[in-house]
Amino acid sequence: MRITRRQAAIGMVASGLAAGPARAEQAFAEGDWVVSKETTVDLVVVGAGVFGAWTAWHARRAGLNVRLLDAHGAGHARASSGGESRVIRVSYGGDPLYSRMAADSLAQWDVLSQRQSQPILNRCGVLWFSPAGDPYMAKSLAWLRAQRIAHSEGDSAWLRQSLPQIAFNDGESGFIERDSGALIASRAVQAVVADARLVAARYEAKPPVRLSNGAFGVGPFVARNVVYACGPWLPKLFPDLLKGRIVATRQEVYHFAPPAGADGQRYAPLALPVWADFNGGDIVYGFPELEGQGFKLAFDRHGPEVDPDTQDRRVSAEGIAAARAYLAQRFPGLADAPFIHGRVCQYENSSNGDFLIDRLPGHDRVWLVGGGSGHGFKHGPAVGARVARHVADSALPVEPRFSLASKAAVQKRTVY
Repeated sequence: MRITRRQAAIGMVASGLAAGPARAEQAFAEGDWVVSKETTVDLVVVGAGVFGAWTAWHARRAGLNVRLLDAHGAGHARASSGGESRVIRVSYGGDPLYSRMAADSLAQWDVLSQRQSQPILNRCGVLWFSPAGDPYMAKSLAWLRAQRIAHSEGDSAWLRQSLPQIAFNDGESGFIERDSGALIASRAVQAVVADARLVAARYEAKPPVRLSNGAFGVGPFVARNVVYACGPWLPKLFPDLLKGRIVATRQEVYHFAPPAGADGQRYAPLALPVWADFNGGDIVYGFPELEGQGFKLAFDRHGPEVDPDTQDRRVSAEGIAAARAYLAQRFPGLADAPFIHGRVCQYENSSNGDFLIDRLPGHDRVWLVGGGSGHGFKHGPAVGARVARHVADSALPVEPRFSLASKAAVQKRTVY
């Protein structure tokens, strides 16, 4: 649809996204866009998930004129950033890149949470446990000790004494990050957008159109810079570039009802942290009962490849059965707990789990941001800050691990 000058001006004013209409003598029509001093913005962010929301937040704080667009709104149910909860932890097997980003992000989430009427960060702690001697766990512990991050650690006897509601095996060990915990996912994304004083305007994402003045046409806007942070929709927008390099997979999560009374309190945040059962990269994780949503459990292994627009979002009977079998093994007090609800979302996986933060080839001021790979949500503040710095400073080098060139088409996960 062709947008006239009058339609563009009226639409922007009506939605609160512009201060006023363009003056005719300063504007010219080019395709579907009206290019003028008044209608050109510094940055358009396409995608109001956690990466896009925090990018817009940091860019706004840096003084840029920002617009945020999303096909379904901030924190919507189909997004990888939607849902009830996400883990926030700083242990990454000693990986200095993600460990530091996670620690920085935790601090920013905490500040934002304290400004909300309903908190978005619950510092209930994060438990990791595995067979003793696991090298990933050993490196995580060494990093926690070196950084003097509050934690507790011990063998299977300590685990059983600390958390009797979990059935630990002989020869296991673990640790608890005491200041980490859970983020309330959809509400957290919406809080970031609101704190930036932005609105996620509805827009079906399309690749940018380069205009003759060097800017880009995106939706109703002309932008000097564009960030595409579209999660599992990135490879649909740029299939020739990203097909096979960013792969969306189906992921199911399950919620069970703890018993009422004192027995149920054993699964509340004061008694049970977020937890991760780690066995050489095979991870099962879960949450205490948060905000009446029940006890949450999920398997971190990648599901089948899916289309985020068309996949069936009903949890499978096979998945529920597998979750029940795990409960019987590790949480026997919940073996017969009623299943109360589930959710189907998706990961958007890079080949090894590293994020994508790089320019669209041939476009110095168009950025592709994604590849959260199932662990990205917690890093929203750090990713957003990094992307905003790239927008402000074109000479800032891209982190090699986040580069497009490092993204292969063969899945071989190394980041957990």
